[in-house]
Parts: sequence; structure tokens; C-alpha cells
Amino acid sequence: MSDIVNRKSEHLELALHTPVEASAGGAGWDQVRLVHQALPELALDDVDPSLEFLGKRLAFPLLVGSMTGGTDEAGEVNRRLARAAARAGIGMALGSQRVMLKRPETAPTFAVKDAAPELPLLIANIGAVQLGRPADGFVLDADAVRAIVDGVAADAVVFHLNPAQEAVQPEGDSDFAGLAQTMGSVARAVGVPVGVKEVGGGFSIDSARRLAAVYEWAFIESAGRGGTSWTLIEGLRGGPRAKALGELFADWGIPTVTSCLACVGYGGSPVIASGGLRSGLDAAKAIACGASLTAMALPLLKAAAESEDAAYSAMLSFRDALRLAMFLTGARTLAELARVPRYIPPQIIPEAWEGRRS
Repeated sequence: MSDIVNRKSEHLELALHTPVEASAGGAGWDQVRLVHQALPELALDDVDPSLEFLGKRLAFPLLVGSMTGGTDEAGEVNRRLARAAARAGIGMALGSQRVMLKRPETAPTFAVKDAAPELPLLIANIGAVQLGRPADGFVLDADAVRAIVDGVAADAVVFHLNPAQEAVQPEGDSDFAGLAQTMGSVARAVGVPVGVKEVGGGFSIDSARRLAAVYEWAFIESAGRGGTSWTLIEGLRGGPRAKALGELFADWGIPTVTSCLACVGYGGSPVIASGGLRSGLDAAKAIACGASLTAMALPLLKAAAESEDAAYSAMLSFRDALRLAMFLTGARTLAELARVPRYIPPQIIPEAWEGRRS
């Protein structure tokens, strides 16, 4: 097995069987409060959480978050997730697909539309740090990115940013110099909607502004601290020094709520809130904070490792909690939910959080 395929296998094994989440409450969703309405003036059956995103109709604002691919086991998990998502009427984002270029035989592990042709939205995924530079015998330019998109019949692609993960990863690429302009140049030439995401470190106000300055992204996925810690995962894969770094920086990053608000306020693009979302109630809070969509990865990954039905059940539980939160705040639609009263502690809003000095 090649190094990159072996790495994919180790990622999946660690995510499924080892505690790899940031500390409890790190995302900040438990600190956000929605105002209860004793007179919601609507029936629960009237609540409609559907939406249109990237021109696709989704039954409720959940995206299966980027997580895995590249091995036979990962391929089966991806197919279960895709079939469950198609049944639920939601979208899916794939795990990093660079392995497809180095090892073309791994492409079927990402080609989930073969198993779920009715999946309403599929987002391809590639690491931003490799864009525009020779690696593994090829240059990851716009043509290569488009090949990745077309190879899985995706509707869009996301460039993921992961400096902490790459710095700790034994095989990592930590040269992020000049990356913003490179991302913008490649995005303009790809020919499909392009988004950008973090993998658990989140976005500061400055980062959101710099992203907005280089390209009009189809979306920004805020992916703050609070969910899966890829820094911790990479540390667990390495030797003692990597393990020590991974553990020390396991909780590194900007809380998900803070990152979401920074992207909403300064990113200039629709926002997908992710990073430690664990329920439809968290999603309701994210929509009330200005997000257009939400994403969840690890809980759905673990459910899909059990069965397609378990993943589908988890998706419906997420939807049920979201609909109840909407009902209890008097929000018939997501547009109304975006306007409901909510309380955010001053210390976790982006301006205050970034302005702190020790």
C-alpha cells in the first residue's frame, strides 16, 4: 500500500476507534441561546427547513462533512453515507481526493453517485496547499482539479486549508507562502463553483477578509475548533515528537461560533457552519448566527461504519431537532430562523475574541 493510501487507512481507523475530538464545549454552541417563544403562532407541521444551495434543493440544511476515501473500507463508508444522504435529501462533501491523482485505482472509493445517483449535492475536495505546485509527478493545476471534480460527477469543489494538520503530519506540506493568490487563480480557471474550508482551526477576521479579497467564493466553510482534531490524529500517527505536538495543539484554533461569525461578517460569501456541530439544535443556532448551511462529519462517519440505516437515522434525528428548535422560536422557514432573537456571549464574538491580550 502506498504511503498516501496507508495514511487514509490510518485516518479512518483513528477517527472511528480513538478519541480525536477537541475538548468538550470548545465549539461554543452551548454558549449561544435562542429565545423561546411560548406563542410560536404556527404548527410544528408547518415548519419547513428546506433550502436551495448552489442551485440544488436540500430537504434541510445539513451537509455530510468531508472525512474519508481512498481505501476499500472508506469507499464502503462513503457509499453508505451517500445513499443515506440521498434518502434524507441532503448533500455530501467528499474527503480529500489528491490520492485519486497519484493512485487512479482509488477513484471508485469517491465515486458515490454510482451508488446514490439521486444525491442532490456532491462537493469534491482537494488540499489547498498543494495547488499550483509539482507533487507526486503532476502539477495540481486547474485542469487537475477539474479532473477530480469530473471524475466523481461533483457539483462543486472545496479547497481545504489545514496548516496545523500539515505541520504535525509526518508527510505534511507546510509551505503556505503565497497561497491565497494561488487559490484565487486556480479557482477562476476551474469552471465549477469553488468553496474554501478549514479543517478545524477556523477563520479569523483577517483570514476571512483576505479570502474575500482574492476570489468570490461559492461558500466558506467555517470549520472551527470543537470537532475532530486532525492535528491530534496526525500526532497519533507519528513518533513521540509528533505525538507531543499533536496533543499540545489538539485544542488549537478559533471556536466554531467565533469562526462562523467572522466568516458571516467579513467573508462575503455564503457560510457553511461546521466544527463540533452535534445536533439539529446546534444547526439552528448556526443558522440564527447567519450561516446558510451546516456540516457534520464524525458522528455520521461512525453511524455509517455501522450501517446505512444508522446513518440515515442520525440524519433524521438531526432534522427533527432542527425542526423543533424552529418551532420553539416561531420560525416557519430558515429565512425566519435567521432573524430570531439570539444571545451570543460578548467574549466569543470575533472582534472581542481577537482583541484579547494576555
